[in-house]
Amino acid sequence: MSEIQVTDADFEDQVIKAETPVIVDFWAEWCGPCRSLAPVIEELSKDYEGKVKVAKLDVDNNPVSASKYSVMSIPTVIYFDSGKEVKRLVGAREKNNYEQEFELPK
Repeated sequence: MSEIQVTDADFEDQVIKAETPVIVDFWAEWCGPCRSLAPVIEELSKDYEGKVKVAKLDVDNNPVSASKYSVMSIPTVIYFDSGKEVKRLVGAREKNNYEQEFELPK
């Protein structure tokens, strides 16, 4: 399963009410670093399938969620658990950095 696309309309159901932790990549089509991060996000979604949900939110089309979580620059990747923000990382990073910083389950 690859990452899912979330919107302002379904953010609460897909992220806040999720039964598993969720990684949300806040991105935009025009953002170069966001495009370079895309394969890393896809890899995380495959490696942690069933343990962690991985989602992408286009900030241009979904400004309410981006504003609610004070996303000021992109890419911003936020790790949610039990409906709460646990940690955020700003800027494109390597896969192992997300795994370590978010303490993802093995």
